[in-house]
Amino acid sequence: MKKKLTTVDFRGTAEQEAKLLEVIAKYDGVQGKMMPILQEAQEIYGYLPIQVQKIIAEKTGIPAEQIYGVVSFYSQFKLNPDGEVAVAVCLGTACYVKGSGDIIDECARILNVAVGSTSADGRYSLEATRCIGACGLAPVLTINGEVYGRLVAKDMAGILAKYM
Repeated sequence: MKKKLTTVDFRGTAEQEAKLLEVIAKYDGVQGKMMPILQEAQEIYGYLPIQVQKIIAEKTGIPAEQIYGVVSFYSQFKLNPDGEVAVAVCLGTACYVKGSGDIIDECARILNVAVGSTSADGRYSLEATRCIGACGLAPVLTINGEVYGRLVAKDMAGILAKYM
């Protein structure tokens, strides 16, 4: 599933940028520095917005297009912040064969948020995840870390209503 970049306003602070610059300096001259810089940058900001990717590109000399390619390829990296209501649907094998594809589609419809995106107001985010280790409850989703299991698509309206 391709990640989508939404238009949530970037609200980075000077303190976060200072931490990012420290991380970049720490890896100066280190071969293979992009992945650890991106991982630590995501720890600082919670996601990797274009603005952060541009700083990394400028300070490391790595082309911005290459950085974006890595961020958009690896599922560990997020282009958008979590919403106030962060919904994550497991698409691991056990969940998928039991219908999690229909569940994520229904969540997207109800929340009016594309998979891999955050609503413009920052209220909702919807992510496809891989196995979360609750295969016995398949299919599962989490909302702000709370696990819901043994679901079918028609359950989504009632579950999501609690967060709307």
